[in-house]
Amino acid sequence: MTRILVVEDDPDVIRIVEAYLARESFKVAVARDGFEGLDYALKEPPDLVVLDWMLPGMDGLEFIKRLRAQHSTPVIMLTARKEETDRVLGLEFGADDYVSKPFSPRELAARVKAVLRRTRPEETDKMVMRRAGLVIDPAQRSVSKNNDTIVLTTIEFDLLYTLARMPGRVFTRNELLDRIWGKDFAGIDRVVDVHVSNLRHKLDMAGGGESLLLTVRGIGYKFKEDRL
Repeated sequence: MTRILVVEDDPDVIRIVEAYLARESFKVAVARDGFEGLDYALKEPPDLVVLDWMLPGMDGLEFIKRLRAQHSTPVIMLTARKEETDRVLGLEFGADDYVSKPFSPRELAARVKAVLRRTRPEETDKMVMRRAGLVIDPAQRSVSKNNDTIVLTTIEFDLLYTLARMPGRVFTRNELLDRIWGKDFAGIDRVVDVHVSNLRHKLDMAGGGESLLLTVRGIGYKFKEDRL
């Protein structure tokens, strides 16, 4: 059974989220502060974390920072913050998606399902790719270079896999939103830029050379073509 960890301190939100996700056949665990949630997430990694931004003791951003140091577990952040810059900050720290408070439990469940689908590729999509020294394995959802693993979040892996499948092909931001976040995603297209930036940084750190992800100004992004 798919396990969801809900890290939230508001009893009313916990009750609603826990009941609705359980009704969708998810096994739900609850932590009521950041320290308790992080301890659970590191010792018994769930399939996905639903994380409140404002938590006692350790806030959501610090939680994600510490989680990402060891695991790529998908995270959906719950936030009452309305400013775009705040939402982007959460994405920069490694959140895979966000849902604004007040929210519909049905919307949250749909977001959870969408993120989980991305972690379970179809059988026809499991061929290992080799691009510019990278080994991209969709079955294991892993990326390595020179036998060193590059730890990516769920969204970062999906972006890389989508772009690397067709080197040189330009994807608009809207295309990437539709392919990776789904057509029902109601967020801002800046989310693409944030995740591409994070992914590019990790690839550059691993490769130590020119970025493999190229910006096509005013349009979108593409994976660098091999020059033989």
